Amino acid sequence: MTVIALIVYLAGLALAFGVRTWLQIRRTGSSGFHGISGTPGSLRWWAGVLFVVSLILGASALVLAVMDLVPASAELDDWAIAGLVVAVTGSLGVLAAQTGMGASWRIGVKETERTDLVTDGWFAVVRNPIFTAMVAVQIGLALMVPTWLSLAALACLTVAVELQVRLIEEPYLLQVHGTTYRDYAGRTGRFVPGIGRLSQKRVAAR
Repeated sequence: MTVIALIVYLAGLALAFGVRTWLQIRRTGSSGFHGISGTPGSLRWWAGVLFVVSLILGASALVLAVMDLVPASAELDDWAIAGLVVAVTGSLGVLAAQTGMGASWRIGVKETERTDLVTDGWFAVVRNPIFTAMVAVQIGLALMVPTWLSLAALACLTVAVELQVRLIEEPYLLQVHGTTYRDYAGRTGRFVPGIGRLSQKRVAAR
């Protein structure tokens, strides 16, 4: 199962970042990558750093498990098939949500850039379906190959996503799209349907 998990992980990375970036360059002339933002040591900076760390830890967990250097716990073997289903479904969800964003797809935020606000498709269900699906992938992989590294990768990814969305993307979208985003965020959950909707009072205070 560890080999299968590694294949799923690498294939997901290739499609979500490699193929998606190639398509983005063909469509817009830009890769869509804006790198790590914020002053080194700030929460905005940590959001980007932890995201990169989560990818490295996720890959390391699987490679080391395949090499039997960090063996997976046998206690969760019964969950491996469920983990595979979750990981594959999450990977497909990432691709579907990225496709739904079209030319608006980005990794990171460039303050001076203006893109269309996508609110249909999966984005009508939750505001950040790509991040939701990415966390689902890591949960699935952790179930397939339960090691302390895979759990650390999940923890880093979860914190990175929360910081990225709350401190970087939401303020940016409020600034760029104003009332349109305010209304959208007020009726649509952040990562899970119905949960994390922004109240009008909270939005107005920003």
